[in-house]
Amino acid sequence: MHSAPSVSYPVGRSRMGRRAAIALWLAGACCVGAWRAQYGGNDWRWALVLGAFLIASLAAARALRPVAARELRWDGAAWSLSAPQPMGMAQAAVALDLQAAVLVRLDEAGRAAQWLWLEKSAMPERWNALRRAVYCRAPGPQDAAPSLAAATPAPRAPDLSA
Repeated sequence: MHSAPSVSYPVGRSRMGRRAAIALWLAGACCVGAWRAQYGGNDWRWALVLGAFLIASLAAARALRPVAARELRWDGAAWSLSAPQPMGMAQAAVALDLQAAVLVRLDEAGRAAQWLWLEKSAMPERWNALRRAVYCRAPGPQDAAPSLAAATPAPRAPDLSA
């Protein structure tokens, strides 16, 4: 089995990720509004719901802040990500594929996973190469074994027809 060719792809703030975060925030705001309309009172439960919504709003604002442009690279065996704390020798797994956008999880041993939205609009000329690389399984020792077995001739069965 052949590996996908090496590729590098720019990664930045994703429009798809921004839209998803805003949609989740709006859904939460609607739920808080509906809860308030149904139960009304100004007791400790309202303070708890409002506090939870404010904490979630701060988390959404943090997720929507601008990020520096980074570069995701596939070298034929592993993924790396340029960043203030770069990742190297990571494995990628596709979590969601929307054809023009892909949500990928990067895992590196001993580190927290990184979630990246990759969008075709970032670099359309490399999009197909990136998709091949994301879906490509990195070659491992088990891939070398069949080629050695194929090179060794199979033992011949004795001729019992005589």
